[in-house]
Amino acid sequence: MTSGPVTVPFDARLAFATHNAHKAGEVRAILVAALPGFRAEHLVTSGEVDAPEPCEDGVSFEENALIKARALAAGTGLVAIADDSGITVDVMGGAPGIFSARWAGHHGDDAANLDLLLAQLADVRPNNRGAAFVCAAAAVHPDGREIVKVARLRGVIVGAPRGDNGFGYDPIFVADGQTVTNGELDPETKNAISHRGQAFRALAEDLPRLLDRP
Repeated sequence: MTSGPVTVPFDARLAFATHNAHKAGEVRAILVAALPGFRAEHLVTSGEVDAPEPCEDGVSFEENALIKARALAAGTGLVAIADDSGITVDVMGGAPGIFSARWAGHHGDDAANLDLLLAQLADVRPNNRGAAFVCAAAAVHPDGREIVKVARLRGVIVGAPRGDNGFGYDPIFVADGQTVTNGELDPETKNAISHRGQAFRALAEDLPRLLDRP
């Protein structure tokens, strides 16, 4: 938990609970496109202000997103946003789910996570490799007002990584209606269809009332 207020840039209007530069770039681009007048410098991340990370002990994407946003709102005094996201594989009963980022045992080790998931699915036929990316996006005002939006992107897991774009499980996921993996999509196309893009665009519709804008 945060031990006290942290210093934030004077032009910051939103704090985003992430230390992941790739995710921060995606969300900045999504919000700049979705919120009229919003600029990239209006968003500061917890990594940029060195805010401590809370214990993510929720049992759902929604709970963990709110845990992160609540802690950052309390620590910065800003409206805080956060997401919790991951991949759910049908034949694995919805796993890795909320454990996606640390599926191989160490948080954020994308290569190890991919290798382990592919090994677990090695004997599963292509028509049984259905999966979904899930994102819960939360916004919390320091006064306690909260918003949560959830979005999903259905697709399938392919047999080997393809593409150098994106991050996480993107190189092994082909979304419904696509012929290439998320790792092969350009950033604009990925943001247009992704679970994170959907969730944060939905969140952006309600953010003005938390930012005290009409």
